[in-house]
Amino acid sequence: MRFVVVIAIVGLIGAVPVSAAELPSRKPGLWEIKMSFENRNVPAQTLKQCVDPATDKLMQMGAASYPQSTCSKRDVQRSGNTTTIESICTIAGKTMHARVVITGSLDSAYIMTMTSEGEAIPGGKTRMTMSATWLGPCTPGDRRAQ
Repeated sequence: MRFVVVIAIVGLIGAVPVSAAELPSRKPGLWEIKMSFENRNVPAQTLKQCVDPATDKLMQMGAASYPQSTCSKRDVQRSGNTTTIESICTIAGKTMHARVVITGSLDSAYIMTMTSEGEAIPGGKTRMTMSATWLGPCTPGDRRAQ
């Protein structure tokens, strides 16, 4: 299940190229993450993930590694507790529009909605919503994000 989460996050955020410096970082500790998918035959999932600065940065670097040369638009806006990332990219000759909205506090609880739309996406559109809550410091038995 953890693999599905990482693929979903990197895949959808990766469709919205930004530099790692532009991506917000989560507070280190144990997070409970609930994910739901629209337009996909994937059940909702809940997991607990121990995040530290190094693993959070690795996930951001994976998301930020998408080649920006394929994108005609890349816009990152911050307003209060909301970060919005929008892009238009061409992948294998097909145009894709992507939007990520992160609302809340990356120190306690946030909601991230990722929407992608275009010919390259099966069904033309996909949307994933993640709701995350910080549970406290990690303990020795908690699984580290990878």
